[in-house]
Amino acid sequence: MENDILLRREGQVGHIILNRPKSINALTHHMVTRIAEALDAWENDATLSTVLLTGAGDRGLCAGGDIVAIHKDAVNHGTGTEEFWADEYRLNARIANYPKPYVTLMDGLVLGGGVGVSAHGLLRVVTERTKVGMPETGIGFVPDVGGTHLLSHAPGELGTHVALTAANLSGPDAIVLGLADHFVNSSALPDLTEALTSQNAEAAVRSFATDIPPSALAGNQDWIDACYAFDTVEEILDALLASPVPAAQAAAESIRTKSPTALKLTLESLRRARNSASLEETLQQEYRVSLRCLAGPDLAEGIRAQVIDKDRNPQWSPAALEAVSTEDVARYFTSLGPRELRLPTPASGATA
Repeated sequence: MENDILLRREGQVGHIILNRPKSINALTHHMVTRIAEALDAWENDATLSTVLLTGAGDRGLCAGGDIVAIHKDAVNHGTGTEEFWADEYRLNARIANYPKPYVTLMDGLVLGGGVGVSAHGLLRVVTERTKVGMPETGIGFVPDVGGTHLLSHAPGELGTHVALTAANLSGPDAIVLGLADHFVNSSALPDLTEALTSQNAEAAVRSFATDIPPSALAGNQDWIDACYAFDTVEEILDALLASPVPAAQAAAESIRTKSPTALKLTLESLRRARNSASLEETLQQEYRVSLRCLAGPDLAEGIRAQVIDKDRNPQWSPAALEAVSTEDVARYFTSLGPRELRLPTPASGATA
């Protein structure tokens, strides 16, 4: 466990390496704690001017949280996941407000929790190998780790489309969505890493960045904006099915396979996050919804179908959108009382 996070000082850089390559660096509670401790230690270290986050291996930065452990807690009513998410969400907020440049190399697969430890950073680099996604609706869950904050502030309804379909995105797509900033060829990442040890972080990243290739997602924005401009999943599906665009039809078919409860919770989360005052407020909202999903039937069932038994045939409960009422959805957003996630208010001038 001690080696699942590697911490290195390289010139003026504090380098955090996610080091579980066999699981594509899936996050554990211990890893989140180690990252937070490193950020605390390096914040006031005058010898370090930049923090760099990378992932070990060649498959990706991070495939998300350890969902097998989450499944175990969901089935056995354990408290480990609740504690993990509380610390993870605190880390997401910490990254967004970190006073030193926080650079992330989002090469390869970056899913769920991987987005949380990367896309809230100041300088976010993608490559031609990047595949970014928030796949939660496919396992009976909702985008978290600040994902609803990020996606709700994407141009038009692009974030709504990505959240409901759980689509994987290219590097250029991620930049269009606002999840990343710069495109760098993967072959140049070792040289960029070296440059960061002695150069200004933003200048170093810009010196290696290339023109951003076309984004397929951006090319679909017209029909996406038209079809997702509704506040119920049923209306969105009707619009997608009525569209003459084949990609819209495909999106509808994808959405229909997802958990009805998760879909309605996700859409409501996005609409609320769009009007939220801060990332911190949205993370607190996500925490309420996440804990109630953990206690419900669909998250455990979704993980079972995708990862445990791998039959890809989840039995959602309820199984139909019409069986999930507005009142059912609203209950997920009510206060947790003493279990509420408490996050510090960002300092004046900080971004979230």
